[in-house]
Amino acid sequence: MGRSRTYEWEDPSITAAVVGRVSGLEFLREIQAGRLPGPPVSATLDFTLDEVDEGRVMFAVMPGEEHYNPLGSVHGGVYATLLDSAAGCAVHSTLPPGMGYTSLDLTVKFLKRITADTGRVRAVGTVVSRGRQTALAEARLLDAGDRLLAHATSSCLLFPLPAA
Repeated sequence: MGRSRTYEWEDPSITAAVVGRVSGLEFLREIQAGRLPGPPVSATLDFTLDEVDEGRVMFAVMPGEEHYNPLGSVHGGVYATLLDSAAGCAVHSTLPPGMGYTSLDLTVKFLKRITADTGRVRAVGTVVSRGRQTALAEARLLDAGDRLLAHATSSCLLFPLPAA
């Protein structure tokens, strides 16, 4: 018998309407606190934003077979999504109101296999360097014993957002 999973998400335009009106740190803290809806991708993959500080964020997920590739382990795209979210949001947490960012690249190194037996994993993103137009961030995917499962770096382009 087939397995199924049902999930819900909120209207992403609610959150998108707030981008740039407050600082990145305030924006992410509003999502973390549940006062703004999280992005639909977090519902799709069932990950949460657990910590937010300036220049540092942490997402977490409990891997399940719904994340598996045909080889019976978590798909690399799930690793990459968590690492991209952590690196990008770390940069976002440093932005003042009126500024936005976009990822220019993401380089991922897969170090260890993840399965449902791995238990909860955390993606910790930190800003390495931030200038006026670009930022460099890294993210580390860790298990409960702080073993490094994957590592990523991301360059981000910073830009002023159009006035609302």
